[in-house]
Amino acid sequence: MNGRRIEILAPAGSPDALTAAVRSGAAAVYLGVGQFNARQGAHNFRTEELAEVVTYCHAREVAVHLALNTLVRDDELEEALHTARMACESGVDALIVQDVGLARILRVAAPHMPLHASTQLSCHTPEGVRFLRDAGFSRVVLSREMSREEIAACTRLGVETEVFVHGALCMSVSGQCYFSAMLGGRSGNRGLCAQTCRLPFAPTDGLLRQAPPDKAALSLKDNCLIDYVEELIALGVTSLKIEGRMKRPEYVAAACAVYGAAARGQAVDPDALCDLQRVFSRTGFTDGYFTGKRGASMFGVRRKEDVLAASDVLGRLAHAYEREQPLVGVNMHLSATPERCHLTASDRQGHTVTVSGQGTETARQQALSPDKAEQQLRKTGGTPFMVEKIGIHIADGQTLPLSRLNALRRDALEELLKVRGGTAPIPYYHKIPPLPESVSANSTAQVLRFFTYTQWTANDASLVILPLDTPVEHIERVSSFQPVGVEIPRGMFGTESAVRSQLMTARQAGAVAALCGNVGALPLAMEAGLYPIGGFGLNITNRQAVAFYAEKGLKAATLSMELSFDQIKAMKTFSLPVGLLVYGRQPLMLTRNCPRRCAAGHCRDCQHQGLIDRTGTTFPVQCTGGCAEVINSVPLYWGDRMSEVPATAFHLYHFTIESTDEVTSVLNAYKRGDSLPINITRGLYRRGVQ
Repeated sequence: MNGRRIEILAPAGSPDALTAAVRSGAAAVYLGVGQFNARQGAHNFRTEELAEVVTYCHAREVAVHLALNTLVRDDELEEALHTARMACESGVDALIVQDVGLARILRVAAPHMPLHASTQLSCHTPEGVRFLRDAGFSRVVLSREMSREEIAACTRLGVETEVFVHGALCMSVSGQCYFSAMLGGRSGNRGLCAQTCRLPFAPTDGLLRQAPPDKAALSLKDNCLIDYVEELIALGVTSLKIEGRMKRPEYVAAACAVYGAAARGQAVDPDALCDLQRVFSRTGFTDGYFTGKRGASMFGVRRKEDVLAASDVLGRLAHAYEREQPLVGVNMHLSATPERCHLTASDRQGHTVTVSGQGTETARQQALSPDKAEQQLRKTGGTPFMVEKIGIHIADGQTLPLSRLNALRRDALEELLKVRGGTAPIPYYHKIPPLPESVSANSTAQVLRFFTYTQWTANDASLVILPLDTPVEHIERVSSFQPVGVEIPRGMFGTESAVRSQLMTARQAGAVAALCGNVGALPLAMEAGLYPIGGFGLNITNRQAVAFYAEKGLKAATLSMELSFDQIKAMKTFSLPVGLLVYGRQPLMLTRNCPRRCAAGHCRDCQHQGLIDRTGTTFPVQCTGGCAEVINSVPLYWGDRMSEVPATAFHLYHFTIESTDEVTSVLNAYKRGDSLPINITRGLYRRGVQ
């Protein structure tokens, strides 16, 4: 890594940002092409530009990571694979992938292409890291909400780790936000997030009719871990990632310069850090997740004064990357004789070129000294090279016009740049692994998920899912009536050991299944001997993803809430029994910062409290497992339109704030095919998402 102790990974949302990143010392860049990247609003690059980008970066000792990190539907897999094939042909260094179905294919079609597990996979536990490692990922991009202790537990597990150190923080755990999709049909899991969280939200207090414009209970300040670079290196982190494919090139340059200096062990220039804050911040930065000091101080919005502060530094920052920087070490050797002059240039990677020119002349006055020749050869300004070692042999009494010597230097460095930019393609075989044998269901099972065990009442459901922390005596009681499962929290930050213990206790009390909404949950459920059922948090949108989880031990899976009924019907068959969420206030956002506690100072009685937006709509907030969940204002309901619902192996009823009587009313309404006497939503099953 050109002497770097850790990789600085920079965003390249546009050609100008790419140039800024490379010239400001980034060891690697990440960028998107086409429609399958999580920042479709960025400038991005055309597929046909990819080879040129890779050549430019590799010539300057910079790796290229291609973001192919959105969920992909069955009818889109072929196009996504075309993008992957172009990446292989261009010599891209790695693909960042969220969709495990796409990853399953790529491990067969492009076995030599490194795959990086996107932060959209919500991985934040050691078991999750091991799971992705064993699935063929060479690097895991960890969730942004992790503390130093939690990051430490996930490093040195036989796979590279990447940590976001600077830039915007989503309020939601990446991959677990459905707010934009549910409210506007723009899916954050497909790169089209409308940033609903930046709009006004305020805690409900019984008086507000709409959120005041200055209340931003879901808007976090930007992350800044510049003070902890040495610690992250010591923890064994592979890559420090800068967020910002939607941001200006000047921001990229400033961030790369600051973090690059820190990565080299240099003291950070306070003025440079000030410039970074001025070019973009939301009234300052936060390190609250890394330090574990979560709370109201982490929240902020971009105000007028922040925008004005940026205008003063943009020109100066742009000037900093307008010329090539000497980032690549090169050795030179000059042999100059009357017969011929030869200049050889070589780099650390073993690339070597030799250029030749007309021989020397007998000096009439003063011979060309080795010192003077070296002085000329070291003039590499305007190129990405810096001369490290130099050897010179000039025949006695000979001279060479400096213009000819300069031409040799230019020709040698141009040739070396071409050689360095030449990248061998990665083999791509376009082999699609077969799907395992399909399963079919003779009838549709009814699975009831409860937020609290007190909501349960005797019913005839096929399976009841209770919270993981349900008291043993209640699990025993319910299991005497019907099969019982427990729900593993989708957020398990720092609690993996406790979850493991709770699962064993639940099994001993009579639980037979576990609802798994995170990649780290599946191995824990299997270890406990529980029947693992995939939850909606796994974001399954294609049959290859179903096959992936079937091969990893999952026994049943809930399909994504972002699929339409037509898309589900088009898939026809699956490798596992699959189900749909057919009732409930759908989760919109999973966050490690309770927005009510941070905005109102408390989160008492979250069962009946929530957030209000600028339209006066109230969204309940529920806290569980160390995280908070913002849920929809009205429940999803299809009981009166069941003929439109695709045939699947099971239906999942997701109960949240309902009382026991309301649970009974909903179940009876489904039995009778009645409508509900309250406002409902049909979710995304009709319109789907972009």
